[in-house]
Amino acid sequence: MGQCRLGGFMRLELANFRFSRVPMIEGARAFLPLDGGNSEVSLGSRLKNRILKRLLDLVTDDAQPNLNALNDIVKNVRILELNMKAFGYDLGRKMAAALPVNAETQAHFVGLDSKASTQSDIESQWVAHWAAQLKTAIVYHRKLWELTYVLQAIYENGHMTSGKRGLGFGCGAEPIPSYLAAQGVQVTASDEAAASAEAAGWASSNQHLGSSPIPFQSHLIDKETFEQFVSIRTVDMNNIPGDLRGYDFCWSICALEHLGSIDAGLRFIENSLDTLSPGGLAIHTLEMNVENDGPTIDNWLTVLYQKKHIEKFARHMAEKGHEVAPLNFDFGEHPMDQFIDLPPWHYDPKTDHAKKLGNPIHLKIAIDGFISTSFGIIIRKSANRNLTD
Repeated sequence: MGQCRLGGFMRLELANFRFSRVPMIEGARAFLPLDGGNSEVSLGSRLKNRILKRLLDLVTDDAQPNLNALNDIVKNVRILELNMKAFGYDLGRKMAAALPVNAETQAHFVGLDSKASTQSDIESQWVAHWAAQLKTAIVYHRKLWELTYVLQAIYENGHMTSGKRGLGFGCGAEPIPSYLAAQGVQVTASDEAAASAEAAGWASSNQHLGSSPIPFQSHLIDKETFEQFVSIRTVDMNNIPGDLRGYDFCWSICALEHLGSIDAGLRFIENSLDTLSPGGLAIHTLEMNVENDGPTIDNWLTVLYQKKHIEKFARHMAEKGHEVAPLNFDFGEHPMDQFIDLPPWHYDPKTDHAKKLGNPIHLKIAIDGFISTSFGIIIRKSANRNLTD
């Protein structure tokens, strides 16, 4: 290793954290474990990691507080995160408790847009109705919004009736298959193979069928009726089997952002239309980066869509003769629309403090530094049986 790489002597003064002036090689070795590494690249990489560790550790090797400026900035981040979660969750619970009690609710037409989850939706009559149907409390949580959004779209497009056929992708242990079966709808509930779900991080968050033997919800339907109306399939969403055809509707809930890339998720939405009869309905929810300008996450375990991706895709669907429900990019302006939840998440390991806060309450979350919320898109397949690509 020559002087052009680190210089003849090392004197690192990063945020007032000083390493002793020592000869270059000896200085490097002073901060590295003696594990026999002799590669210059390895040495430099290990040195950087050791320096960063010293900058970020809460205490020094002598168990004294680490007083460098960088550590002063970051050492309280975890505590700030927990404080934000505690106040946000408390606000959400108190607001939910103050909502009027709807003893009786009725399904009704609202004309759903393709839209983001908002506080106004959670406080609406249509969410209250489907929450009651699912026998769950109203909470300010985007997962409740997603479930009720899918059910409302199915209902107001005329598919919540006996004899209809529905196909669910990435169903996990969600209650929709059980609820639809109780209405006499024939359901195919599918999910990725367990190994694929584990790799994508679904299994660890209990979003995969592997976390439950079947998506059977005993409070919504008896086992005999469930088995009569629901079939279970393992389906690769990047390669939908050709025998899944002739359905009246299909849906997925925050699954397509785990398919490897933004383009892969959009291809899935388009390919899901092949499973439908002419005029059939597709309802899909996805992770939406609320900031359209600037970067987003792609080619990763979880990708984040932006307004520009959805607008371009909607134009593509229109060119193919399909009808996309009007796009609505209003992300809300109420308190729970402004609260952005932060890690750690309650299903992550070593999150005892987060678990003490109780079940999450949020409509927006931070994902790798970006603000994300759930966005639903509704597409009616062209009724033209002769439509070709």
